[in-house]
Amino acid sequence: MKINGVAIADTFAEAFTMRVARIVITGRTAKWAREAAVKLTGFATSVIGCKCEAGIERELTPAETPDGRPGISVLFLTMDKESLPQQLIVRLGQTVLTCPTTACFDGLPDAPDRLAVGKALRVFGDGFQASKVIGGKRYWRLPVMEGEFLVEETFGMLKGVGGGNFLILADDADDALAAAEAAVDAMTSLSGVILPFPGGVVRSGSKVGSKRYKNMVATTNDPFDPTLRAITQSQLPDGVNSVLEIVLDGTDAPSIEAAMRAGIPAACRPGVNTITAANFGGKLGPHHFHLRKILG
Repeated sequence: MKINGVAIADTFAEAFTMRVARIVITGRTAKWAREAAVKLTGFATSVIGCKCEAGIERELTPAETPDGRPGISVLFLTMDKESLPQQLIVRLGQTVLTCPTTACFDGLPDAPDRLAVGKALRVFGDGFQASKVIGGKRYWRLPVMEGEFLVEETFGMLKGVGGGNFLILADDADDALAAAEAAVDAMTSLSGVILPFPGGVVRSGSKVGSKRYKNMVATTNDPFDPTLRAITQSQLPDGVNSVLEIVLDGTDAPSIEAAMRAGIPAACRPGVNTITAANFGGKLGPHHFHLRKILG
């Protein structure tokens, strides 16, 4: 299979089941909603080092938010259901609560598993907080110096998918970056998907474990590192001198497939040799995204 002359490898991306929450942040203006969302999702690229993965899903119009103000939808993922509320409580308390004009709402109202995030944050009010039930949902109003911070008492949690991916094998760094940027543009703002790494792009793809350091969970993906071609078992075709990876997390597998279906063709540009994917032989993650099947 080729798209615009770029070979699509006959392989699959291997992804994992994670726990996901959707956080809706609103502000007096779109600027302040985004300011809070950017801080909230900082240092959340990979569970390997960050203990969570998060990113901005899309912007929301006033007609799409609970309080009729501009908003931002954020997805948050962890490997287990115990750590998700822990991460949300700490991060919301330090970023959204502190950001001028913001309020915070649950974006998965139909999820049966509930996380008592707002209930935990309410104690910042030091006894001055107040609650009200509207439409069967409880909200907390926390007094702050600017006025009040409104937060929903509980947030929904679902089983999500983390680690969908594809690799862009290009002639040089400029071609690889241009292709990655085009892919990110094509996938940005699609519902149910985030790209957790900086600008949606990963240059330091990893393999499981280490050949030399026993305490390392992950180390450089040397078969795809062009500078190591002469001293490792390289998997790179001749002429490939730069590789970038796109990692996708989502609320479900179909959302990730839809994003890959949009992003991969966008990456098939001049200077790109092959689009492939990272997997672990199918032994670690239950979700397998076969590139040719998705694009077929």
